[in-house]
Amino acid sequence: QVQLVESGGGLVQAGGSLRLSCAASGRTFSSRAMGWFRQAPGKEREFVASISESGLRTMYADSVKGRFTISRDNAKNTVYLQMNSLKPEDTAVYYCAAGRGTRENLAEGGYDYWGQGTQVTVSS
Repeated sequence: QVQLVESGGGLVQAGGSLRLSCAASGRTFSSRAMGWFRQAPGKEREFVASISESGLRTMYADSVKGRFTISRDNAKNTVYLQMNSLKPEDTAVYYCAAGRGTRENLAEGGYDYWGQGTQVTVSS
């Protein structure tokens, strides 16, 4: 069992930055890939970024590539999402997810534990 708690969301102006954190409980964190997804109002949840269990491999959605950075600290059981150059279209609830395996993955089916989400609002 893995419990995930996101934090760091909030209101920011376009062009600004936010850093999301996701703290995980349980002993399997370091053996799982981790991912961030988001869901905007009226839209389906979409992939944002993923990181392998070791942190050596990452994957990003085209819409955030070059602006967002995913990282992890296995000693702290925490995964991060650094978001720079934020745009109004980045407004969404951001979810952290724990992967079923070790490899980074953009599919929701590749994750079996999800956090409650944290709201990110970018004003223009």
